[in-house]
Amino acid sequence: MSQAQLMDGAGLARRIVEETAKRAAALTGRTGTAPCLATVLVGEDPASVTYVRMKQNRSRKAGIESRHVALPADTTTAELVDTLKALSGDPTVHGILLQHPVGPHIDERAAFEAIAPEKDVDGVTLSSYSAMSFGLPGFVSCTPGGIMRLLDEYDVDPAGRRAVVVGRSAILGKPVGMLLLGRDATVTYCHSRTTDLSSVVREADIVVAAVGRPRLIRGEDIKPGAVVIDAGYNPGNVGDVDFDTARERARLITPVPGGVGPMTIAVLLEQTVTGAERQLGLR
Repeated sequence: MSQAQLMDGAGLARRIVEETAKRAAALTGRTGTAPCLATVLVGEDPASVTYVRMKQNRSRKAGIESRHVALPADTTTAELVDTLKALSGDPTVHGILLQHPVGPHIDERAAFEAIAPEKDVDGVTLSSYSAMSFGLPGFVSCTPGGIMRLLDEYDVDPAGRRAVVVGRSAILGKPVGMLLLGRDATVTYCHSRTTDLSSVVREADIVVAAVGRPRLIRGEDIKPGAVVIDAGYNPGNVGDVDFDTARERARLITPVPGGVGPMTIAVLLEQTVTGAERQLGLR
């Protein structure tokens, strides 16, 4: 069997951002108001600071205003909630992104729930999760939404397929499973307590690795012809899948980097413009 075709998330993300920039320009031209994404960061974790800066830069290039709120590391849950509620009530802000993790002393769920659903462009609130689960209008979690766009780009129809999601986080594993279920896949969730993970993965037509453990999924565990989505990112540009061995068996596979990562930001920007269009009465 020949090597798997690479799923070019970077290329697809560029096209999505280009179209998003056109929509942002049209919105600004019609209303005199540019879409605005507010980013909130607690503390100065180097990776988070870099990630937020990258999102700000991408926003500006897409014609989206970026407002950054930097809070000290000792910010309390109540203080963070107040900040997010204030942004939710600000009509000049159309999307809100709380960079996570926020620190163990903060109730992250309480913070997320302070974001108004119509501004939850990162898809982290219970309202957004419910919408994803029931197939209702709303914002999707950005990484799961990006994964579904990649599947569509490469004509992978989940209907009737066996999909195995390795990971159960609230913003990646759980919602991507619900989105796949909504597209008629038969979904199995796996996690750190799954017995004999390899045997479950071997039955998968679609594998989504989202557990945060480098090279956990081995090539020998991949069903020949399967589609492999590696949503993991570990130090050294290493994903959750052993790429070299998995590529020998899969039909399609995402690289790390250049696969899922760029799609996450593209969906964030796209949903920010959608949020602005709705709030300004153009949708």
